[in-house]
Amino acid sequence: MAAATVFRLLEQLIPIAVEEAREEVRPVVGVHKEVKKLESNFRAIQAVLADAEQRQVREETVRIWLDQLKDASYDVEDVLDEWITARLQLQIEGVLDDHESALTLVSQKVCSFLPAACFCFNVRAGLHRGIAIKIKELNERLDDIARQRDMFGFNVIRSHGPSERMKATPLVDISQVYGRDDEKNTLISKLLSESSEKIRGLHIISIVGMGGIGKTTLAQLAYHSDEMKRHFDTRLWVCVSVTFDEFTIAKSIVHALEGSVDNFVEFQSLMLHVSKCIVGKKFFLVLDDVWTGDYYKWEPLFHCLKNGLHGSKILITTRDKTVARKMKSTDIIMVRQFTEEVSWSLFCHIAFFGRSPSECEHLEEIGRDIVRKCNGLPLAIKTVGSLLRFKKTIYEWQMIFESELWHPEVVEIGLFAPLLLSYNDLPSTVKSCFLYCAIFPKDFQINKDKLIKLWMAQGYLGKRESEEEMEIIGEEYFDLLAMQSLFQDFEKDDNGKILTCKMHDIVHDFAQYLAKNESLTMEANDGLQATNISYGYKLRHLMLALNKGVSFPVSICGAKRVRSLLIQYGVTNCSSISEVLPKIFNELTSLRALDLSGQFWWEKVIITIPEGIERLMLLRYLNLSSLKMKELPEKLCELSNLQTLELSWCTNLRKLPEAMEKLIRLRHLVNVETSLSYIPRGIERLTSLRTLSEFVVSGDGKACTLASLKNLNYLQGSLSVKNLGSVTDFSVVKEANLQNKRKIIRLYLKFENDAEELRMNKDDETRVFTDERVLEALQPPPKLEFLEIRGYKGNASYLDRIMSLSVLRTLNLHSCTNLDHLPPLGKLSSLESLSISSMRSVRVGNELLGIRSIDASSSSSDIVFPKLKSLKFVNMEEWEDWDCGTIMPCLCFLSLVHCPKLKALPGHILQTDALEELTINWCTVLEERYNETGEDWDKISRIPSIIINFEFVNRGRP
Repeated sequence: MAAATVFRLLEQLIPIAVEEAREEVRPVVGVHKEVKKLESNFRAIQAVLADAEQRQVREETVRIWLDQLKDASYDVEDVLDEWITARLQLQIEGVLDDHESALTLVSQKVCSFLPAACFCFNVRAGLHRGIAIKIKELNERLDDIARQRDMFGFNVIRSHGPSERMKATPLVDISQVYGRDDEKNTLISKLLSESSEKIRGLHIISIVGMGGIGKTTLAQLAYHSDEMKRHFDTRLWVCVSVTFDEFTIAKSIVHALEGSVDNFVEFQSLMLHVSKCIVGKKFFLVLDDVWTGDYYKWEPLFHCLKNGLHGSKILITTRDKTVARKMKSTDIIMVRQFTEEVSWSLFCHIAFFGRSPSECEHLEEIGRDIVRKCNGLPLAIKTVGSLLRFKKTIYEWQMIFESELWHPEVVEIGLFAPLLLSYNDLPSTVKSCFLYCAIFPKDFQINKDKLIKLWMAQGYLGKRESEEEMEIIGEEYFDLLAMQSLFQDFEKDDNGKILTCKMHDIVHDFAQYLAKNESLTMEANDGLQATNISYGYKLRHLMLALNKGVSFPVSICGAKRVRSLLIQYGVTNCSSISEVLPKIFNELTSLRALDLSGQFWWEKVIITIPEGIERLMLLRYLNLSSLKMKELPEKLCELSNLQTLELSWCTNLRKLPEAMEKLIRLRHLVNVETSLSYIPRGIERLTSLRTLSEFVVSGDGKACTLASLKNLNYLQGSLSVKNLGSVTDFSVVKEANLQNKRKIIRLYLKFENDAEELRMNKDDETRVFTDERVLEALQPPPKLEFLEIRGYKGNASYLDRIMSLSVLRTLNLHSCTNLDHLPPLGKLSSLESLSISSMRSVRVGNELLGIRSIDASSSSSDIVFPKLKSLKFVNMEEWEDWDCGTIMPCLCFLSLVHCPKLKALPGHILQTDALEELTINWCTVLEERYNETGEDWDKISRIPSIIINFEFVNRGRP
């Protein structure tokens, strides 16, 4: 961690030294000299950091020395960031010249950063004087640290620098589970067996084994098995972890059952709700990672679970056999270490991935020696295997085998040895990214996109000159940590892109061990006001979870050097958050990341963002998602370092600050599902924007036009353009230049919503003309994978441009009410999902398929929609006949909702072997024709899943 901070500082100091040499202010001398001395000090220390970081795990004095270096480095970084920020503010105000009036305008703002050194008569001189004084003091601290360095006799070891980014390679599939067939079969047998009448109360089964042995993996095998899905009505998974809180566990059960949690305050009312949810259901509940075995603490929860049907099961995973016994387990399954051969098979699968047979043979002997050191622990084998996958020579393997980190006395927990080997092999910048994850609690589902933005906010992803690459660097660092088996349990989208991940609890323990005193997860329970915060002076990153009714612990504001504050809270303590915000803004001025996001189902909670937020001048990440404020303070635009502003699901938010153009470093404006009536002028100056979730077209004089998108060429991902129906000047639509924004892959074009009231005043011909001109002028990006068009009132000919989108995978057409036919969408060779809804006049026939007519020359084997997997029709009120003489070979899901006049489904579609699910809801004629007693039941009975009128009719092929 210290090495990464030093690297970052050197990257900042070099351009600063050059700038100072060029811009030295005559009345103030010594800035350049002090900056050069600071750079020299850090370079001397940097040379020995790799050795120091390896020795810290066995030498407490070295660890103390590194802590001192980290503290000093953080302080230097704060000073430099404050100084750079002050200069940036001057740039934004346009006053890096000698206009005295402008200097006076911002001098007081800069003086708030450097109060001892700023003089309002000359801001630039004040900046130089302030930086010289502060850096001189820090140099004196570093001189002392450098002298102590010589006492340790460190060796100079070359380490990975920031420019030596390790190349990411494809992830090895380690989803295959090795050596657990016997335990799996035993467990599933016990779970499926009917409980004896002699077993009174709950049937509890425990899996017991040491950390990293694979308890959770075994539980997951059972949980996700087809047998469990068929046998139990409801399956629930709750992670318990070290801190026992029955209220949180009960809420997790309700959330697993219902998908959301009501605003429960009293434990008893929550217990009654759990009891109500579970009544009459045969459930399977997994309580993962249980540490507390006091049955009487669990008894209230277990009592209400007794309302489940006989045969319900609870599965517990724990490291302690005593816990399993105290929990009154009926059966205990012990998970043992792997045999040597199973260990070797798993190791080979990872470490030898992609190697030639001759390479594997050459490395086998030393590989088997290394595997024996892992003592049959799956996590250790995966970690070491992932590390050695990147080592090409037998010498490198021998170095791993001979490392003294294998000695059990080196670390507090023996399993840390393989993790330390893997950690020490990471580039220093990636080490920082890994250790940052210690801020999250155990079993926390980490959002990958959010994590990368948090890394970026801390400055972990590169120097300012290469800022355009920061998100790509973050992806590479994430992939590298995943390849080293430091992340697991990935959730992916349909394209295989990772969305979320978790950390194994041992890996999490390891991260917290290394980030001790620096990162903290704190859970404030009932009665805990947290009157003091551990490690207050050293604490840099904090995630705070406020449970039922607990007030915000104001003492946190004493941790003045904290750089990340991520708050999780509920309806019952949001008022406490509102009250403490001014103090947070006033005291925690080193913050780089602040997360105040709420929950989107909070209907009556209004949180106002007060004045004073401008004091968080170093803030780069601000998450206000799901809060119910109506507007944001203008002072927010003083946050000139802000990179990410999260506003999704702020459903009451009507306007953004007018001075948004001042946020020149903003890269991500995430504003999904707000009530914004316009985007303020000046947005075109935010040329670093990568994300602009929704652009709202408006005729308001304060609003920018679509032409403002012209120069936002870094936009990527998803873009929604709302209220297109209110456009009056068609020339600005083309100026948006969407066709050149090649990184936009998801596009939403919405002609309705807020503009609909205005559009109601237009006659039909005007509406048709307006929409057609707009759609004609909007040239979509060529690499679109997703397109949705809503409320378009023009004719079908203007939709023909869709046919040029060769990689389009998903198309949704909604409420395009003037269409009487559709383009030949069947010719879209990449299309996988098609949804057509609320088209009162459209005919679904051969035009849609791309065939002129069915005649003697047309073959019933003609294939259209070659990759289409999902097809959905909704609210097609006048649709009667569906002519289809073709095959959709990949169609898996067909859904028809509220198509009351549709007479029949095409036989060719129903005969598709790939069809797995058919849904027919509110389709009067179809429901009668295809139900179990209908005339055409035999045509659909082979389909594995059939839903008619919201009820499952048939499961499983006969």
